[in-house]
Order: sequence, then C-alpha cells, then structure tokens
Amino acid sequence: MSSLPPGYRFYPTEEELIGFYLRNKLEHRREDMMEQVVPVAHVHRFDPWQLPPMSGELCRRDGEQWFFFCPMQESEAHGGRPTRTTASGYWKATGSPTRVYSSMNRVMGMKRTMVFYLGRAPNGTKTQWKMNEYRAREEGATSTIHSSAELKFRSEFTLCRICTKSGCSRSFDRRPSEAVAAANTDAPKPVSAKRSLSHDSTTSDGNGSHRALRRRGQDDARLDNENEASELLQNWF
Repeated sequence: MSSLPPGYRFYPTEEELIGFYLRNKLEHRREDMMEQVVPVAHVHRFDPWQLPPMSGELCRRDGEQWFFFCPMQESEAHGGRPTRTTASGYWKATGSPTRVYSSMNRVMGMKRTMVFYLGRAPNGTKTQWKMNEYRAREEGATSTIHSSAELKFRSEFTLCRICTKSGCSRSFDRRPSEAVAAANTDAPKPVSAKRSLSHDSTTSDGNGSHRALRRRGQDDARLDNENEASELLQNWF
C-alpha cells in the first residue's frame, strides 16, 4: 500500500462500495485486504474530526472523504434504535433513505444521509461534516427499479462514507485546488449586460424602433462633433 504513486486516490462508486466491499465484509471474504482499505470502527462513538486518522492506509491522506465498516450497535441488535450521539454533538438524518441501484437496475442496497451537529438536539449547530451510511440488500428475490417487492437489508455491518461538504459546485472535485483556481482564472469572463444590449433592440411599448433610430442619430452626431474637434486640435498644433 505504501508504494502507491503520488496523487492516487481511493474513489469507489456506490455500486463498488456495496457490491464489492460491503458484500465481501458481510460474507467474511478478503478480510485482510478489507481491513487495510476500509477498517472497522464504531463511527457513532467518535466526533467526525477524530475519524480521518483512523481510516485505512489507502485513504488516510485524503482530505475529502474516509470509509469505515460500522458494526451493529448492541441496542439495535435487540430491536432498539441506533445511538448517534457523540461527546460533542450528534448525527441527524436528512431526508428519507434511498435505494442504491446497480448498472443493471437491480436494487443493491440502501443509503441514508446524515449531517453532524454540534451541541445537543434540538438546538445543535450544523457543521460541514456529512455521512452516507450504506446497507446491503439481503440476497434472494431479484428486484429491479420497477419492482414493488418488499426489501430486507442486512445490518451486521454498514459502510459509512465520512466527508466534508465542498464549497464549490462540483462535489468531490478530484483536481488539486491550484488547478481549480487556474481553471476559473482562464475561463472566459461573461460579457457585461450593458454591452450585450443592442441599440436596435425594441421595447414592449411599440416605439422601440423609433427610439433606436433617434439614439443612433444622436450617437452619430456626437461622433461627428468629436472628429471635428480632433481635426481642429491637429491643425492648432
């Protein structure tokens, strides 16, 4: 792992996260390799900024996202709700869980998105820390994007993607910040609205063409006066 080339990033798709990493973890396959890439951690016991140093060697140097296998909590195993409260705050779910589909339109799992808040509910302060929690579907009946069959999801382990919200419009931009800044500098600047307006444009009152002609005549007269003044100055000197 330490011989990876500079700039190499671990950036799997959701299909790879569930179909390969989480599925192999649940089936106890490739465990040695899994621990090096996605370690096991009780994510909800730690504040999010404590988690990056605990991540796998492959993504420890990443400044954007980190991955963990999170074992089922004891309270959840006995039918209760999982505890998502840490020493400094709590994780709050946003929206409803969504299904994750494979490239063949097959339901692979479920994703829940959470945001970390400092303080105690309901008066916490929202932070930039975000978590996607993935669960794998139980093997069995085939389910597609059009299927209405009831799905069951495994809970022994979830796969959690911890990340910080990006300030740019493109989430998880893989280019270095210097390249992004250079791209923004080299981008063509928008033309000013005043310059983009044509003198021949008409208005909604039906008199636009007359106004445009009058404005054009005024502009031509001003140019003639400026040319005459320039000629007088040249003759003077």
